[in-house]
Amino acid sequence: MTIYDSFILGVIEGITEFLPISSTGHLIVASEFLGIDQTSVNKAYEVIIQFAAILAVVLNYPSKFTFSHINLWTKVFIAFLPIAIIGFIFSDYVKAMFSIEIVAWMFIIGGIVFLIVEKYYDESKHTTSDVEDITFKQSLYIGLAQIFALIPGTSRAGSSIIGAMLVGLNRKASAEFSFLLAFPVMCATTGYDVLKHHEELMMSGNLINLAIGFVVSFVVAFIAIKLFLKFLENFTFVAFGIYRIVFGVLLLTFI
Repeated sequence: MTIYDSFILGVIEGITEFLPISSTGHLIVASEFLGIDQTSVNKAYEVIIQFAAILAVVLNYPSKFTFSHINLWTKVFIAFLPIAIIGFIFSDYVKAMFSIEIVAWMFIIGGIVFLIVEKYYDESKHTTSDVEDITFKQSLYIGLAQIFALIPGTSRAGSSIIGAMLVGLNRKASAEFSFLLAFPVMCATTGYDVLKHHEELMMSGNLINLAIGFVVSFVVAFIAIKLFLKFLENFTFVAFGIYRIVFGVLLLTFI
């Protein structure tokens, strides 16, 4: 992996992490086109720059990361548990699914799901407009929906947002809870991969690439969060559903 590759992957990760279009799927596709082998070290690199994007949440919502919001974080933790348990048990099977074809199909399926949900979604009937008002039951259901994100190309953000919309959250609250939920998920995933591959990652060449990708991912993600929320003030998720379907079809056509 070159410095150029690190920069490109950092930009892609920063843009896609919080949008319901699968950052992992885009990273797999980008790596394929850049000729980057999906080795264990490169997969760990991708996870770590995802964590950089997650840190942008802290900068965007500093007030949420205090003890005064312990009730909110209890709900986030409840939502985190399903994917943590299933992901740990089936981690080897999950990594074995990292292929362009699986990513393509999950892009299409996820896009169709978004279009169906948006067709029948009436935001006036979804009264939870603040993440602080989410119930423990809603949190659990969102966490169960997030399990689908273990399949490459599904999108962690997409799964949790859909889950949140289906249990009564409006679009903005769904997106914001998804942002916060990403924090424990990526902390756990990054910590695991760093422990497992720390020796390879600390090699001089890998360390420089990692630093570049980390910084770029963080900066781009910080901007992407703000633009995404601004977008949701005036638009729905239909555009993302269409994008997913088109992107998936293109992948199946040219792989």
